Amino acid sequence: MSEKAVQLLEKYIENENLRSHCRHVSACMMYYAEKLGEDKEVWGEAGLLHDLDWEKFPDTHPNTAVPILEEAGYGKEFIDAILGHAYPDRTNVPRESLMAKYLFACDEITGLVHAYSLMKEGGIKNVEPKGVIKKMKDKAFARNVNRDDIKKGAEEIGIDLHEHIRNIINAMSAI
Repeated sequence: MSEKAVQLLEKYIENENLRSHCRHVSACMMYYAEKLGEDKEVWGEAGLLHDLDWEKFPDTHPNTAVPILEEAGYGKEFIDAILGHAYPDRTNVPRESLMAKYLFACDEITGLVHAYSLMKEGGIKNVEPKGVIKKMKDKAFARNVNRDDIKKGAEEIGIDLHEHIRNIINAMSAI
């Protein structure tokens, strides 16, 4: 992870829970980048910075992050991936690149897996996909997590939901 990305995270995100979420998404993006032969650092930074403007500018997220990312030297594919993770609700940038599709697929599911891990003795290392899937059905559990986006994300990357959750657990266990 570049020092630049870490500094941006620290400058724009003060809430430790949101920082933790960004680190979880980053770990998952790096996991998938390695599996796919993509650039782990770039994908990891996309995960780390995908909610860069959420805390300070929730109404215009992720659009407000664009000039910040451009000024920091991030390119079009990187920025489009971040914009794409909020398509079509908040942006008009569809998810076309693998990075964009995987960012979308990793975002909501990490929140659900993390919330479930907090209930488990031993944390993330004792989380199983079937338990996460069971909790998905409980609308009162982690109610801010969009279950439809979780299912749609797995579909967009062409991975069975159970396998996707297993991958997310593995990636989050490594941090």
